[in-house]
Amino acid sequence: MAKNKFHEGSGPSQRQLRVAETIRRALSEVLARGDVHDPELNRMSITVGEVRTSPDLKIATAYVLPLGGQGQDEVIELLARNKSELRRLVAKKLTLKFAPDLRFRLDETFDQMDETRRMLSDERVRRDAEAPDGAAEG
Repeated sequence: MAKNKFHEGSGPSQRQLRVAETIRRALSEVLARGDVHDPELNRMSITVGEVRTSPDLKIATAYVLPLGGQGQDEVIELLARNKSELRRLVAKKLTLKFAPDLRFRLDETFDQMDETRRMLSDERVRRDAEAPDGAAEG
């Protein structure tokens, strides 16, 4: 069985995860240091929560969020506008033959965590969660 067939449908490979984390760190560093020649982008504090790569490592999708959550659409627009420069700066820090195409999406995990906290603080949910197995009422 071919190695690629073995990994199909089973989530990202170790190499994808390793490359994605390297890209995340490099992108975070570039943004934190203000290496991009765009004053609008450099004035913003941007968190790079996660990067996911395609199986062939040609596309890297960065999940980002501006500090405080303000100006989300503007951040995506600024990052997209500076995509080629960001790609070049990130590529310098990678040991890949080709630099992946960068794509940017809003990181919505913080919203999901807030919703989960809200749900878990609901009295009915807390009562059901704390009930002994099988004792929860519907």
